[in-house]
Amino acid sequence: MSLIVQKFGGSSVKDAAHIRNVAGIIADTYRQGNDVIVVLSAQGDTTDDLIAKAEEINPKASKREMDMLLSTGEQISVALCAMALEGMGLPCVSLNAGQVGIHSTSDHSDARIKKIDPERIQTELDQHRIVIVTGFQGLARTGDVTTLGRGGSDTSAVALAAAFHADLCQIYTDVDGVYTTDPRIVSSAQKLDEITYDEMLELASQGAGVLHNRSVELAKKFKVNMEVVSSLERKPGTKVKEVTKVEKTNIAGVAKDTSIARVALIGLQHNPGVAFQVFDLLGKHNINVDVILQSIGRDATKDITFTIHKKDLEDAEELLNANKEVLKFDHIEADEHIGKVSIVGIGLMSHCGMAAKMFEALYEAGINIQMINTSEIRVSVLLDEEDVNRAVKAIHDKFFDVI
Repeated sequence: MSLIVQKFGGSSVKDAAHIRNVAGIIADTYRQGNDVIVVLSAQGDTTDDLIAKAEEINPKASKREMDMLLSTGEQISVALCAMALEGMGLPCVSLNAGQVGIHSTSDHSDARIKKIDPERIQTELDQHRIVIVTGFQGLARTGDVTTLGRGGSDTSAVALAAAFHADLCQIYTDVDGVYTTDPRIVSSAQKLDEITYDEMLELASQGAGVLHNRSVELAKKFKVNMEVVSSLERKPGTKVKEVTKVEKTNIAGVAKDTSIARVALIGLQHNPGVAFQVFDLLGKHNINVDVILQSIGRDATKDITFTIHKKDLEDAEELLNANKEVLKFDHIEADEHIGKVSIVGIGLMSHCGMAAKMFEALYEAGINIQMINTSEIRVSVLLDEEDVNRAVKAIHDKFFDVI
């Protein structure tokens, strides 16, 4: 007998028919003699609808009250799924984060899981019940409900799999695995049978929407056996693991991200500690920074350019302008009409010319590069937002046309 954690996203439980389909998948797994913990997201567009309702009442509602509101979406999903399983004659129980004991930090709208109390879930499993848990939420030390941010249900599922040493964590989505790029943009995108934690983490961090990067971080840290599978078709998905069997290509995939904005601080003093002051200030206000470029100092000044999430742009500009006298810069330039395209693969460490091949594809497509950022297994470029999809196709064709 195995313990399996199954997570289903919002599109997989969007209506009664989909919930019954999910209940069927869970039931099959349970009837095979497995213990099952299920994690569900809110139905379909429920979270967006709740945000819209909040904006009708108060466009500047506090993050605490937004968490109270948004956490209700998952409670609806788990209760309805439990009802579907009850209707099939299967023993089950739905639980929210407070009942489970999923303890988090107090960072409303972007909390992190600190620990999970095992007692309640283990008691239910010992009675051979299917345990259905709300994803995306936790409980702060104060007793307040928190939400875990974008992709939080993925993180909840992997955290539960790690806490209970699950044999398998299955992430069910409306696609049948991880592809070399978004198949909606490139029709020739290919499904991967397996991918390393490191490659998946980079793809997720660079905008691939299949898994959230925090969930992959947890899976890698605790060696969670993970699989991305379709909730609509019963067929093998993509396994995420430490080492893959064969290196089929130099890169695993091409990712895009159009949720970013570029900020440039112009005319900073060319003195030691300036970069520390800027990014320490942003970090203390929970504004995450990605790509960073510092210009060569001249005339006793320099410029620092970096990217952040679009949702943080207004807060970042206000914060930086409020500290203008301390930071001593001339002005801010911001652009939210940009995008990032990345190639990811462990082959980048051992094969020369991969970056040049990417740049050649962009050159041939007549696409201009604004900034470049690299890691051991990734090369990212910043482009005009209108060029992003065309760039993804050009780069994918360049790397995968011979496969």
